[in-house]
Amino acid sequence: MTESIFLRLEGLLTERGVDFGVLRHQPVFTSEEAAAVRGVALSTGAKALICKVDDRFLMFVIPGDRKLDSKAVRQALGIHALRFASREELSELTGLPPGAVPPFGSLFGLPTYCDTRLGENERINFNAGDNSISVSLRYEDYLKIENPTLGSFATP
Repeated sequence: MTESIFLRLEGLLTERGVDFGVLRHQPVFTSEEAAAVRGVALSTGAKALICKVDDRFLMFVIPGDRKLDSKAVRQALGIHALRFASREELSELTGLPPGAVPPFGSLFGLPTYCDTRLGENERINFNAGDNSISVSLRYEDYLKIENPTLGSFATP
């Protein structure tokens, strides 16, 4: 399934006429490893986090150098319960291992919420369905294609 997620994403970006780059590299498992192998700043990483929010799952996309701000998320969305998806839930929802999920909740039927600080980067980078495949594209193009809900969801 991992390659099919990459192919679906590649097809979506191509269909929408978006200029994007693909980098195949050794597997990476942290944002720091990914930034190093890509040769980019950690802040350009679009970290996709799937969380259980009350009784549903949502995707939060934050810069690679930040952490999810639980208090800010609870306040912004008016929710009570918030936790990260378990490895099993992540696999069930996406078919992917941790770190391989691209920041497109729409590929998995999940609403996407993006921290506005990611927009401080002209280009963003992320793993695309595989821990050894990275995609780079303009932040503006990401917004046009995914149309995430924007807000402050990461630590300052």
